[in-house]
Amino acid sequence: MTSFKRPLLRYLLPIMIAIGVTGCYLPVRFDAEIEISRQGYYEFFFDGYIARIELFDGLNKGKISREEENEQKELLKTDFERDSNTKSFKYFKRGHFHVNWEKKGDLTKAKTVTFFRRNENMVSISYNSTSGRVQVAGRSLQRKQRQALHDMGLGMSGKLRVITDTNVIAHNATSVKEMPKRGARFKMYSWEIKNIFEKTPSITMSLR
Repeated sequence: MTSFKRPLLRYLLPIMIAIGVTGCYLPVRFDAEIEISRQGYYEFFFDGYIARIELFDGLNKGKISREEENEQKELLKTDFERDSNTKSFKYFKRGHFHVNWEKKGDLTKAKTVTFFRRNENMVSISYNSTSGRVQVAGRSLQRKQRQALHDMGLGMSGKLRVITDTNVIAHNATSVKEMPKRGARFKMYSWEIKNIFEKTPSITMSLR
């Protein structure tokens, strides 16, 4: 991991400080689906393209050579494939890569599930055992952070669906659809993200 950081050190800190983004990965085009049952079981699927922010910016500014890019490509592959939930990884170009990731389990035991990991949170599920509430949320970015990424040449578009038969307390989904074939209580909450300035998806539900 040391070799991954050194070639990026000369511009990594200025970029991260300038845009104030925690985490170096940005989902730029994706399709994600999460299913949560009243019993607390979950299934989480993500399929899409992700950008390594500083690698993309460094390549655009000519601060990273093709040889360095190839080195970083292999390290990115290692970073994702060390997670057994990564089903496939393929580097595309200019700091962009495609990932297919799946995870399932018991949320009441796991408490928190994050894609990709806590310090690289793109979408997360959290369970509060005291209140019995579950929250699904995308990573929140301030307007100035979104603008900085946009100015850098990075965007975001995608779809997120949450399917559940729980009691939904609050959400900001763009559409809600009943799913009678799945059961009387099942609904699908969907977000269509057209650009990086769209609202951050969020939904809160109760298992009780």
